[in-house]
Amino acid sequence: MRTRTFAGTPVGAVGLGCMGMSWAYGASERDDEASVALIREALDLGVTFLDTAQVYGVGHNETLVGRALRGRRDEAVLATKTGLVVEDVEKMRMATRGTPEYVKRSAEESLRRLETDVIDLYYLHRVDPAVPLAESWGAMAELVAEGKVRHLGLSEVTVAQAEEAHRVHPVAAIQSELSLWTRDAMGAPGGIVGAFSGGDPAAGGEGPGDVVGWCAAHGAAFVPFSPLGRGFLTGTVTTADLDDDDFRRRNPRFQDEAVQQNMRIVDVVRRVAERHGATPAQVAIAWTLARGEHVIPIPGTKKQRYLRDNAGAADLDLTEQDLAELDDIPAPAGSRY
Repeated sequence: MRTRTFAGTPVGAVGLGCMGMSWAYGASERDDEASVALIREALDLGVTFLDTAQVYGVGHNETLVGRALRGRRDEAVLATKTGLVVEDVEKMRMATRGTPEYVKRSAEESLRRLETDVIDLYYLHRVDPAVPLAESWGAMAELVAEGKVRHLGLSEVTVAQAEEAHRVHPVAAIQSELSLWTRDAMGAPGGIVGAFSGGDPAAGGEGPGDVVGWCAAHGAAFVPFSPLGRGFLTGTVTTADLDDDDFRRRNPRFQDEAVQQNMRIVDVVRRVAERHGATPAQVAIAWTLARGEHVIPIPGTKKQRYLRDNAGAADLDLTEQDLAELDDIPAPAGSRY
């Protein structure tokens, strides 16, 4: 696989988001043994940029990733997150918690679950509006000084918040949703910053600005999550296929009327894919890669065939015609949360 650079370290150009192995996308296909095998196969394929978080499965996902990396920890660049807590597991309702005490305590918990002495990339999962960002970030910087964390990142922030944090300690990465149907982080209008399950971007809010561009200008990686539009852009996901506990059943873009309109987006992706003998998933991921050499998408999957498919996107070169066609796709129906 082609590589990109994170903080001076080569990593696979396509990473792996591990959330769905434990959280949010329905329980019927979750299989810890299969997930451990998938993570280890990812390393074999050169997919070395791995992403988890304390909140995914209330610690389960970190434990799973730690188990998968036994004996292979030095092959991965490992990212996890702090700053969100689960208030209601069944409804996947979360709240922000960015106090210095919580940030530092949760890091110790993550280190234990991940079975590692150091976290390569530690994100503030969301900025806590009740805690000054400089306080949360300052506590995270202390973890770097203590040798427990190598690099710091932010998730779903504005350019102004990135600037504020960067003045305290360098921002090594920003992770935000970015895909063909979600372009807020490129400065596209119509989004809200810091949304999570239960949030409603349609209610308005501050746009983030060109976060992708900010990262390029400041030597930081930009890490798109959900580059496949939570699976929709693959053209293989329908609402009828989803478990009752799959959060996409409540997602506005997956409601019947919106799905019918959003298939126009998939049609364009399929057309481009056919020209290359590629899959729609590979085209969608390759589009994010084309945003810049500092971009490292982290598509998630629980299935080995999709892992291989996603990894293949690193070798797909989209033409100017392809990119122009994809850039001009219709706006999605429905807000992202």
